[in-house]
Amino acid sequence: MAVLTEKLQHVEDPQSNSSLESQAQAAITKATAYAWSIFSNRHWCGELESNVTVTCEHIFFLYILYQRTPPADEASQYTEWLLSQQKADGSWGIAPNHPGDVSTSAEAYLALKILGVPIDSRELSAARSFILSQGGLSKMRMFTRIFFAEFGLVSWTQIPQLPAEFIFVPASFPINIYKLASWARSNVVPLLLIAHHRPLYALPNGLHAQNPYLDELWLDPTNKSLPYGSSNPLDPLQFLFTLIDKALYYVGGLRQSPTRRFARRRCVSWILDHQEPAGDWAGIIPPMHAGIKALLLEGYSLGDDAIVRGLAAIERFTWTDQKGKRLQACISPVWDTVLMIRALRDSSVCDDEDKDDARLDEAIAWTAENQHGGAEGDWRVYQPGIPVGGFAFEYHNTWYPDIDDTAAAVLAFLAHDRTGARGVVRSETVRRAVLWIVGMQNSDGGWGAFDHENNNLFLNKIPFSDMDSLCDPSTPDVTGRVLECLGMLRGILLESSRSSRSEKQEKRLAQHHIEAEDEYMLRTITCSTQKAIPYLIRTQEQTGAWYGRWAVNYIYGTCLVLCGLQYFVNDPAYPQLRGMMATAARWLSTVQNSDGGWGESLLSYREPWRAGCGPSTPSQTAWAIMGLLAVEGYGVKSRAAKRGVEHLVRTQDDVLARGSEGDGEAEAAVWTEREFTSTGFPNHFYISYTLYRVYFPITALGRFVRLAREEQKIAAEGVKA
Repeated sequence: MAVLTEKLQHVEDPQSNSSLESQAQAAITKATAYAWSIFSNRHWCGELESNVTVTCEHIFFLYILYQRTPPADEASQYTEWLLSQQKADGSWGIAPNHPGDVSTSAEAYLALKILGVPIDSRELSAARSFILSQGGLSKMRMFTRIFFAEFGLVSWTQIPQLPAEFIFVPASFPINIYKLASWARSNVVPLLLIAHHRPLYALPNGLHAQNPYLDELWLDPTNKSLPYGSSNPLDPLQFLFTLIDKALYYVGGLRQSPTRRFARRRCVSWILDHQEPAGDWAGIIPPMHAGIKALLLEGYSLGDDAIVRGLAAIERFTWTDQKGKRLQACISPVWDTVLMIRALRDSSVCDDEDKDDARLDEAIAWTAENQHGGAEGDWRVYQPGIPVGGFAFEYHNTWYPDIDDTAAAVLAFLAHDRTGARGVVRSETVRRAVLWIVGMQNSDGGWGAFDHENNNLFLNKIPFSDMDSLCDPSTPDVTGRVLECLGMLRGILLESSRSSRSEKQEKRLAQHHIEAEDEYMLRTITCSTQKAIPYLIRTQEQTGAWYGRWAVNYIYGTCLVLCGLQYFVNDPAYPQLRGMMATAARWLSTVQNSDGGWGESLLSYREPWRAGCGPSTPSQTAWAIMGLLAVEGYGVKSRAAKRGVEHLVRTQDDVLARGSEGDGEAEAAVWTEREFTSTGFPNHFYISYTLYRVYFPITALGRFVRLAREEQKIAAEGVKA
């Protein structure tokens, strides 16, 4: 009876899905038309949104370089965008619909003052009231302090010591630059030079060692002390790191050490070595700003090649439209392209090989061209012997390919060549990518984003770190995607191996070579998944969900893990998987909103009890549907999946434009998503990929339609029998 009751809760009475299927297909058609309308130069790339701090810091950067505000037209565009992001209470938050944040608001306030907004304006008055109500500038986080110290708004003595000699610490030591996450490492090295020089730059009111430019934001302008160090005196590690920092302070941060000159040279060399030919550093804006400032402090000029290329790279990150001008923290062409390829394949757009859209072939070729094969890569420090084959997120970032992106790229290749007929499955591109991924697996069985065994979480206790973001440990979401990649490849190779046994005798020699390669890949995949699956078993939450580090949050993590585990659910070595997946699917069903969609607030990172709770969004609804469709008994006949599909169909925007489709035109429409559903640093920095609202709903609806058609085919064959 209990089993029957559970089935009734999740599965409706048998009925035709043809009406919902046709509605879903119509939505896919319009969204696909939109996708093709923004296809450019053989790939896709949407805006990557973030909060205002990146743009504010760019305004600081420009003022430092040129000692003037941008030209009037440009300044007004920056001002327009910054003011458009201000909340009703006068604050700026780390994401839309997120509580106001003191540091974010303080940076916006300073940027607007530099741009010429009057201090008595309504906007700055409201911002000032908010900042003071929260305790004033004494509540700033560490990076905001550093930016403000450069203008004399706070003293450099309020910043933790960053001795340049840190660059000399061997990689074999438990604390060195390569034990920091890639994003932290690329920031810290230039900061070692900035902290050595302790620069002081002028503001519109002039150059002041103790600049009163923001005195109105202090509760007591005569007391600008900003204590840092151990927030918990009972924590021995925090206490130890604070003692070390204080000791360095008393010896002047080693600035007079005879090793300092050599340390500075090593830092400069590291920065220049890590600059891309196109001028980028690490594919993200903070180290690009910091790298240029560090080189200028070391005697470089604005006309030097490294600076010129760096400035050109930064300019490519700007985005201007009717909302104004802003700076993207990062750009996502490879990520957007591989996920769009997968979506279009999963939506049955190009199932007929004879009518395959040549543009998808172009996108696949563009993606393959972006695979890394050079000598760059900090990952080599700890994994020097593994094959090279990763993919990065951005156009120019050969030093930091990421595992998540590489797995998604392989999935795009495999989805484009499900039968292996094109040769993509056995291509050197796929082989190198998979071997690189496997080589980056951590000892706990999982994968991080960029690094191998980057899990020294005690580093988050140093005084410099107040964002809990200095490490890159294994996470369930990345591991789930990798497992899906390996599982899909394994399935294709096994099916191909079974088919190959019927090959004619004259092909036997060539077939033997192929089978040997396949056997090697299958053994490699099996060894890797035998470590990954236990990791995912251990990390499942009591609710049945999995944590999502790189998107919000438990809905995302659960989706990716379920999509990975579906390839191993019948493996006799893991009899518990079926029950685990059913528990996860039940959790997804229980957190479905009354409108049929799913949503999850950013606050779930701070308060896990909010897991799965939030207003419905297109991307999170799509993730939940994708997760359900991966679980037996929760597919196209389940009430939850159907309601989710109905929600996506119902909430698709009205026709936006006429999108190109072959030689004709088609109605183009997508979905609106105002919430941020992706994550930079949990609780501190969130982002929004503007194309998530396009390719994830296409993927979810496409998989629903495909499975519905398969069930109809099976039912029809049963009737004939």
